[in-house]
Parts: sequence; structure tokens; C-alpha cells
Amino acid sequence: MALNAKQERFVEEYLVDLNATQAAIRAGYSEKTAYSMGQRLLKHVEVAQLLADAQAKRSERVQVDADWVLTRLAAEATADLADILDDAGAIKPVSDWPVIWRQGLVAGFEVQENEVDGVKMGQTVKVKLSDRIKRIELIGKHVNVQAFRDQVHQTGAVTLNVTPEDAEL
Repeated sequence: MALNAKQERFVEEYLVDLNATQAAIRAGYSEKTAYSMGQRLLKHVEVAQLLADAQAKRSERVQVDADWVLTRLAAEATADLADILDDAGAIKPVSDWPVIWRQGLVAGFEVQENEVDGVKMGQTVKVKLSDRIKRIELIGKHVNVQAFRDQVHQTGAVTLNVTPEDAEL
């Protein structure tokens, strides 16, 4: 069975932000039914196959796959803060930082000029680092080490205490 124009448009729109409800709306489905329609479309065999094909093509085109993600996360999780400091412990100019630091390990920084009587006496630099713990969690999930999963034990065994009186019921 071939997809209709709305279903094909849904696939294109879903790839924009991976939001099924918004993709359904942008594809022309009613806002009232967009949530349920989006969920149904994701389960539709032909839609799911077209989505999988499109995502595979995109991964190939941009050369980003699970290996790339894991390698990047590992490099970011193990990057050494000393790489952005000079021998005196001051922060190096950004142009001297290793690429891994310039591409996402720093969430932001603030430079404040320190002056005394109008004369520049130095500066204070505040660096806000991005969340390394989140990277480690993502690595743990990716390699399926179950390091961050709540543990629930179920035995499946049920014990019934039946008295002779209960047995007659």
C-alpha cells in the first residue's frame, strides 16, 4: 500500500524535530486529533519504514551514527580542564583551547575587567562548564551497562495461605 501525500508530508515534518504531534499539524492533520494521529502514523508500517530509511540516509549524509555519538561523548567526558589553563592556572585565550572544549564543553563564560582608579588591573573570568554527568549517563545508556537504571526484582512466585474453611468456599 502506497502512502498518501499527507503521510509522506508527515514523514518529512517528523524529521524536522521528531515531534509527532507537531509533524501531524504541519502535515495538515487537525490540531484536535494531531496527538493521536501522530502516534498512529508512527506505528503505521509503511510510514515507519519510510522514516527509518530517511533517518538512515540523513545519518549517512551527515556522517553521524551511534559510533560518532559515543566517541564524541567519551572525548567530552574525559577532556581535561587543565587543557584550557596556562602554567600559572589562568584561563588561556579561547583560540588556544583544544577543539573539544570549543565545541560544547563550555556552556558560557563571562569576562569582567578589573580597574583601579581607571587603570586596568586584570580581569576575572568565570567559565560555566556543561553537564559532564549527563554525558556519562548517556554513555551508560548507550552501552547498556544499566548503571543508572532502578533495580526492581520480581520472582513471579505467589504464596497463598488457604485455610480449610477457605477451601470450602
